Amino acid sequence: MPSRRDLLASLLAAPAALTLNRTALAQGSPLQAALAAVSDGQAISRDALLAFAREVSRNPYQAPRADIPRSLQQLSLDQYRQIRMKPDQRVWAGENRGFTLDLLPAGNVFTTPVTIRTVDGGIIRDKRFQADQYDYGQTAPLPTEIQVPYTGFRAYAGLSSGTPADEALVFQGASLFRALARGQVYGVMARGLTLNVAEAQGEEFPSFRSFWIERPGPGGTSLVVHALLDSDSVTGLYRFSLRPGDSTVCDVEVTLFPRNDLQHVGIAPMTANYLFAPNDRANVDDVRGGVHDTQGLQIWNGNGEWIWRPVTNPETLQVSGFVDQNPRGFGLLQRDRRFEAFNDLDARFERRPSVWIEPLGDWGQGQVQLVEIPVNDEFNRNILAYWRPRTPLARGGEHMFTYRMHWCWAPPERPPSAMVVATRTGRAQGGGRRRRFLVDFTAEDFGDREKSAGLRANLTNQRGRVGNIDGRLVPDLKLYRVAFDLDPEAANQVELRLVLEKDGQPQSETWLYRWTP
Repeated sequence: MPSRRDLLASLLAAPAALTLNRTALAQGSPLQAALAAVSDGQAISRDALLAFAREVSRNPYQAPRADIPRSLQQLSLDQYRQIRMKPDQRVWAGENRGFTLDLLPAGNVFTTPVTIRTVDGGIIRDKRFQADQYDYGQTAPLPTEIQVPYTGFRAYAGLSSGTPADEALVFQGASLFRALARGQVYGVMARGLTLNVAEAQGEEFPSFRSFWIERPGPGGTSLVVHALLDSDSVTGLYRFSLRPGDSTVCDVEVTLFPRNDLQHVGIAPMTANYLFAPNDRANVDDVRGGVHDTQGLQIWNGNGEWIWRPVTNPETLQVSGFVDQNPRGFGLLQRDRRFEAFNDLDARFERRPSVWIEPLGDWGQGQVQLVEIPVNDEFNRNILAYWRPRTPLARGGEHMFTYRMHWCWAPPERPPSAMVVATRTGRAQGGGRRRRFLVDFTAEDFGDREKSAGLRANLTNQRGRVGNIDGRLVPDLKLYRVAFDLDPEAANQVELRLVLEKDGQPQSETWLYRWTP
């Protein structure tokens, strides 16, 4: 009989390996029994999936292994992307289920195998690679007898028509996944979990190892995906319930089973690229007005305060923490939806989704953490945001988080008062490191001078010196602009805070900014 370590190494590999071990599974360890309950031919059960994840966490972690043909590993990314399931061969094609699935084989950099099972009529069914189900574009077709591991899947739904022909969701690569609302193109990506981001010991990258995808009912409008995540330090069981539309909503339930005490864990993480924007164009020589998936981080904290923090492409790694208790929401947003703001016919940055996280239930004390990493191109994802619990997640415990993700044009909730619509910076008079800032707020009431009478800008700075502060109402634009100069003096980091007030009460969201050279 295989050892527990050998079984753990193989249990999440190709489904064929699981089938070969069925005899041993019926007789062996608790891990074998747990696996048998969530494999081919078994009825789906949330309790069985939890028991399986729990038992996996009690065993030493084994990295996934797979034999991948060299020809697939040597494909360019463009060549690999041409390999797709034929539309009539996709899972549930022609069944009027509201969704179809394209199962993604290994190739290019995607070499971590995952097990994919569907749940048909409540019964788990393993999915196995069949070469003749795929179009290969300009790449030579694979022999029909070859077996290639899967590395993820793509879900199609009827976002623009009544048939499931539009990409709505992709899981592929470590714990990465992304979704779209109607009319959008891919931008911000989510992760299942982050561990030890920007820590001296190095970041750990958990991966989704197995998926159970429930077949929707006739004319289905939601897709349910169960997933097992695993890494050296933690095992996790996830349940995703996706509802695509004008705003695509995904409810996420997470249960984590740490193998070690998790000192720095990121819940509901999301990552984006940001190269430059009007607030950050130093040394930029580009015909485009901006290059980014996201303009900033918005937070609705537990005290009810709305915060807007524009992101930057800094010269050095920057980590910011926004301490909170029971946050109401946070997300990476693309606020400017004008084509002219970007002027890129290929990338279409104005159509990239905002991602808003709505915690469900109390998350306790912690902080929304923002990481900004310097980059020189637009292809590396250098912005990361997530919730970091204050208390470490204890080894041997079970830790649950539930949240709702909105892949949207704008979050379902918005500040009841004025919002920031633009942040711009440039060289100020006087030379040196002095900077000029323009921060524009908008609100319906700004179109009426009488209603907006008495507004003032409350600007504070942690270091350096601010001056030439000018707040000006522009009724025909429904705009209130605050202009000011910053002299950082000897400081290499200055925290700025700006809010519009009237009679001592806030009339806008809070603008926060970190200036660095």
